[in-house]
Amino acid sequence: MKLSEIAKFLNLEFSGDDIEINALNSISKAGLDELTYCDGDKNVKNISLCSAGAIIVSKKYESLIPKDMQKLISPDPHLSFAYLSKIFAKPLFSNSYTENKISNTAKIMPNVYIGKGVNIENNVTIMAGAYIGDNVSIGEDSIIHPNVVIYNDSKIGKRCHLLANCVIGSDGFGYAHSKNGEHHKIYHNGNVILEDDVEIGACTTIDRAVFESTIIKKGTKIDNLVQVGHNCDIGTNCIIVAQSGLSGSSILGTNVTMGGQSATSGHLKIGDFATIAARGGVSKSLEGGKVYGGFPIMLQKEWLKLQARIASAFKDKNKE
Repeated sequence: MKLSEIAKFLNLEFSGDDIEINALNSISKAGLDELTYCDGDKNVKNISLCSAGAIIVSKKYESLIPKDMQKLISPDPHLSFAYLSKIFAKPLFSNSYTENKISNTAKIMPNVYIGKGVNIENNVTIMAGAYIGDNVSIGEDSIIHPNVVIYNDSKIGKRCHLLANCVIGSDGFGYAHSKNGEHHKIYHNGNVILEDDVEIGACTTIDRAVFESTIIKKGTKIDNLVQVGHNCDIGTNCIIVAQSGLSGSSILGTNVTMGGQSATSGHLKIGDFATIAARGGVSKSLEGGKVYGGFPIMLQKEWLKLQARIASAFKDKNKE
C-alpha cells in the first residue's frame, strides 16, 4: 500500500517520497518497507534509532524524525495506528494452499480442525474438538486436550501439555480511544511461542503479541483460569497459579512463582526466583529472590505485620 494511500485513508496530509508500505511494526523493529508510530514520551528515545520507512507521530515530535524517514503527522498517532491495523491485519484463513506436515505417528482424534501449513511432529496427540489454525507447529510428544484452540502462527514446543478449553494466540485486549469515548480495536499480527515442557491449564488464555511474540519459556507451568496478556515474556520454570492475571508486556524472570489470584499491571519486570503471594497486586517492577504480597505490593513479611497492626487496632477500638 502506498504511503499516500495510507495518508488519504487516515485523512492526514502527506508530502515526501511515496514509498510502498508492506506491514506495520514496532518502533524498535520496523524496516524500510514498514510503517511504525510513536504514541508518547516512553518511545521518543527510539525515534532516532528507528529504521522504519515511515512513522506516524504527533506534531510535538516532528523535529526528532531522521531526514531519510517519511512521516505522517497525526493529532493522535495511537488512534491512527488502530485504524490502520485493520487494513494490515492477517486474514483469519490463509488464501493460499500450503501443504501440512503431519507425522504418521501423530494421533489425531475425530472432529479436529487443522488449517493450512501446519507442522505436527512425532507422537503428538490431539483430542476431539481441537482447533489448529494456519501455520501452527506442534513439537513431538505434545498433548492437545479436547476443545483447545491454537490460533494461526502459534508455535508449540516439545512435550507440552495443553489442557481442555485453553486458548493460545487470541487477539490481545488492545484499543485506542477517540475523543468521543469510542473504543477502536488494535488488530494483533504477532504470535505466541510455547517452548518445550510447558503446561497450560484448562480454560487459560494466552494472547498473541501486537507485532512480535508472547513467549512462555521452557518448563513453565500455568494453572487453570489464568490470563496472560499480549507481549508478555514469561521465563523458564515459572509457576503461575489459578486465576492469576498478567497485563500486557509483563516480563517474568526465571523460576518466578505467582500465587492464586495474583496479578500484574503492564510494562513491568519481576526478577528471578521472586514469589508473589496469593492475591498480591504487582504495580511496579520487583527485585528477584524475595517474597512479596498485598496491595500495594510489598515484602510479604511487612504485609503480614501490617495486617496484624490493623487487626490489633480494630480489636482495641472495639474494647472502648
